Order: sequence, then structure tokens, then C-alpha cells
Amino acid sequence: MVIGKNFERRTILKAAGAGAAALGLGATAGCGGDSGSGDGTVTLRYAWWGGEPRTIAIKKTIALFEKKYPKIKIKPEFTDYESFWEKFQTQASGGNPPDVFQNAVGFLRKYDKRGVLMDLKTQADAGNLSLKHFRNSVLTAGQADGKQLGVPVGANTMALVIDLKAFKKAGVAAKFGWTWDDYFDALQTIQDKLKIAGDTGYFAIMYLYDLYLRQNGKAFFTDSALGFTEDDLTQWWEDGYKRVKSGLVADPKKIEQVKPKSGLSAGLAASEFTWDNFSIRYEGEGDSDYGLAPIPTTNGKDTGQYLGSLMLSAFAGTKHPKEAAQFIDFMVHDPEVGKIMGYDRGILATTEQYDAFKPTDAQNKGVAAYEDEVAKAGVLGKITPHPSGADIVEAAFLRIGGDVAQGKTKPADAAKTLFSEAKAAFAG
Repeated sequence: MVIGKNFERRTILKAAGAGAAALGLGATAGCGGDSGSGDGTVTLRYAWWGGEPRTIAIKKTIALFEKKYPKIKIKPEFTDYESFWEKFQTQASGGNPPDVFQNAVGFLRKYDKRGVLMDLKTQADAGNLSLKHFRNSVLTAGQADGKQLGVPVGANTMALVIDLKAFKKAGVAAKFGWTWDDYFDALQTIQDKLKIAGDTGYFAIMYLYDLYLRQNGKAFFTDSALGFTEDDLTQWWEDGYKRVKSGLVADPKKIEQVKPKSGLSAGLAASEFTWDNFSIRYEGEGDSDYGLAPIPTTNGKDTGQYLGSLMLSAFAGTKHPKEAAQFIDFMVHDPEVGKIMGYDRGILATTEQYDAFKPTDAQNKGVAAYEDEVAKAGVLGKITPHPSGADIVEAAFLRIGGDVAQGKTKPADAAKTLFSEAKAAFAG
């Protein structure tokens, strides 16, 4: 199965760890929005990260909401990913985070632990927010410890993006159920015939390693720690580094030189693992045609995949919990919002919005078809809730894996370092 081509540009957001200082919200909680005006109008602060296209679209949806709810005004706050979480850390430390904000699974337990996140089940029980009509059980992505800490706005899953021309020229095919041995054999054929690397650098991607672990009965995270051993990680990184040395995986120095362009679109390799909705960047960068291919497996069936999600969360101390819940409900269920946002934040999470938006371009059709195929294959599992500090571990995995790829750190030493930094992150 290879789905989709002609992808447009999108910037891939990389995780960066936020600080782990305790937030101490007790006395200052409740400062999220203003107290309202004399005519009963209230103002909610709404914050998100992302590029200009997302900001333009979200501002259009805010205008729709304010038209429907004239007594609720929305004050937008937006920035890039790294700046967002740096600012949010400061705001939360002062007891003044936004009333509603974009969120991701790696931050749920971190900020719930510090009393920042509202359990949105309370507002659902009050009739201010619907938790129904979510596709493919994606609602679970926002759950942890029996709470609904976020409501998904979109769904995505890990995929393999391939250079269609390179695969065809080498005479290799990506098929559902292929194994890791099949994948690396295909890359070896590509290297032999086309004299390019097969992969841009798979082994520094935390979420891909998570899938590999899930295929083998483990997971990257448990509720409170890492779900694998130092020996497991040492083996993963040793195998990866050997493939760099053999040329099967692209030279990391060359990958760095072409940034912000991808090594795949720069022609340095024939495949790259990423989130499926991020894949639309490649056609805008490269000169080939690109498609989505299945994740390799251990047993020929189970990919370890699950649906991740960007989501909306609310501040537990907001002065306007009802209005915050109504705003979230509108943003995830209103059909017109779905038409405006499209797949900017992933495949639309609710049936109302998914049915309302009909993509006409090949790239978005391809992403939707890929997720449909994965769902129909019956391999999707549930996301493992990430412990507090997971965001810091993700950034560390990328950095340390990059050092392994460049030969700066031996795999065994790198694994020890990752475990040490993870222990500190979880303790924070």
C-alpha cells in the first residue's frame, strides 16, 4: 500500500523540553481570564502554536464562535512550538496560563500534576461540552489517570514517506505487513542500484522506537517511567549506527547541511519516518513524487500504531469554566470550523467535522486514505499515557540519538545517559 503524492510544504515541529520547576499554583490559581465586563461579556484567552496558515484559519473560527456567542470574546495568543512552551511554563508558574490552549500528550501528566489542567469530564457532565462522536477512539489520546485532560482536534499516526520514483526505479515495493528485514533489504537494493542511502535516520525518532517496542510487547513509556531497558536501547542504537557506517542510513552531517529541508526531499535518501499529516511538506521541497507507505513490522501484522492528536485543554483555575468548555465544544464539533481548519492539525477528530470537510487536493486525500487503511487493518492500539517529564525525554532522545549517529557517543554510553536524564525528568 502506497497512498498519496504531490505533497505541499509544512514545517515539522520538533519537541523541545520545557523546564521542570515546580509550579505552586495554590494561592494564585484562578487568574486565567478576566472577570468579565458590566454587560455580562467575558473574555477567554486562547493560545496555540503553529505557522501563519494555522493562525489565519483559527482566527476565522474565532470569528464564527464570537458571532454565535456574542457574550464571549476570545483573545488570541500564538507563537512557534518552542516559544509556546517556554511562555506557557512561565505563565503556569505565575498561576496565569490561558483559559484554553492547544496541547499534546507529552504534557498532560506534567501539567495535571501541577494542578493546571481541568478535568473536562466535569463540563461534559454539566452539559457544556460533548465527548461524543469522536472517530476511531481518538478521544482516549486526551485521557490520563481517569481524567479527560484534553479534547482532540485532529488525529495522526506514524507513517513512512517514500520517494516513489526511487522505489520504482530500484524495483522494490512497500507492502502492508512487510517486516523490518524486508524494509532494510529494500533499502539495501536501493543503495546498490541507485547509490543513495535508504533512510534519513530512523533510530533517533522516539515515536518510531515506541512502535518497535509495542510490536515486541513493550512501550517507550509506562505510567511513571521508561518501559524498556538500557540493553534494549543499546541494541537499537548499535544497529542504527552500523547502518550509518554502511551507508544504508544517510550521513547525519549531510542531513544537517540541507536543513531546514528534509534529507528525503533533498535526495539524500529514499525514505523517512514521520507523522502522516507532516508528510505534506515533501513535494514543496523536493523534485520527486512522494507517498505514504506502511510501518514495517516484527511479525508481519502488528505495527504498534495508535492515533496521536493535538488537542485543546482548559485551565483548571479559569474564572469562566462554562464558557471555556463551550468554546472547546464549538472548536471540535462545529462543521464550519472543520471546513476552515481542514487537516492542518491532523485528520479531523469528530464525525461532524470529518464529514463536513471534503479534501480536493491529492495530499490531504492521501493522508486521509492512509489513516483509513490503517484503521481497517485492525492494527490500531491505544496510546500509552506519557508520564510527567515525557517532553524532556523526547527532546533528549532526539539529541542523544543524533550524537550516536555522528559517532560522538557510543550506543551503550548514550543509553546510560538517556536513562539518567529520564530519571531526572520524571523526578522533576
